[in-house]
Amino acid sequence: MDYKTAGVDIIKGRSFVEYLKVLAPKIGGFGGMVEIPSGYENPVLVSGADGVGTKMNICRIADDYNTIGQDLVAMCVNDVICSGAKPLYFLDYISAKSLDSNVSDIVYGVNTGCAMAGMELIGGETAEHYRQNDYDVAGFCTGIVEKHDIVDGSNIREGDVVIGIESSGLHSNGYTLINDMLSRDLISYEEMPELLRPTTIYARLIQYLLDEVPILGMAHITGGGLPENLPRCLPKGLTVDVDYGVWDVPEMFETIQLAGNISDDEMRNVFNMGIGFCLIVPAEVVEHTQCLIADTPFGMRSWIIGNVREQ
Repeated sequence: MDYKTAGVDIIKGRSFVEYLKVLAPKIGGFGGMVEIPSGYENPVLVSGADGVGTKMNICRIADDYNTIGQDLVAMCVNDVICSGAKPLYFLDYISAKSLDSNVSDIVYGVNTGCAMAGMELIGGETAEHYRQNDYDVAGFCTGIVEKHDIVDGSNIREGDVVIGIESSGLHSNGYTLINDMLSRDLISYEEMPELLRPTTIYARLIQYLLDEVPILGMAHITGGGLPENLPRCLPKGLTVDVDYGVWDVPEMFETIQLAGNISDDEMRNVFNMGIGFCLIVPAEVVEHTQCLIADTPFGMRSWIIGNVREQ
């Protein structure tokens, strides 16, 4: 009897670690290390952890694990940047039955996502669980922000404007409903390959905007949609009436709604409906902010989706 027979191949594990060291040189030892960048007077570290939920099942259906790592990074990073933090480093956790090529693809996607966010992949854990039939992943991100530059929504006032920035699709939310629809043959991956489209990483865009315009609040639109996530950046006593008619809802959401006979309210409470990230800015900088979003190398679309008012 040995460990390999029991389900864990130590030699393969060592080879995988060597692959990781080539992919991300900061990985090694018993803990990843990153120096606090110079120039900060009173730095604050902002951390977050997340996963990709049941979107992993779409990878299995498509037999494609190349982009789910980007989803993992995006779900963590897009939360951390809401406070104005610049992403600093990332760690991941991957659990699988064996260290196969799909695990390599997942890690490659994580490294790609880190590069897109402008941060380092410094470590993580890759575990072999012999009796596990699928892959499970989690990510951990830390960013840094000067204390007096923290964006916490406290300066938001009535009359400020909410700008919604386009998503790339479903991102990584609502897939329990999607998988249920797939199991009922209401939709099919073959007809909707965009179900696997990776989550947009907004980190570089937001860092650029923070240097150019006063951003008072930010919200990453994930599970719960706009109704749940937008209020999280608002001070007590303020609200926003979102106008769902001002932007072009991507066709895939309409397809899902019709196929599942889903109400408008349910769609808006489950999916991002084409808005992946929100900014709240003073009214006088709205036009300039939207021009920056459209004209930068990111070239994203945005819409004025509501105004802040007293409840």
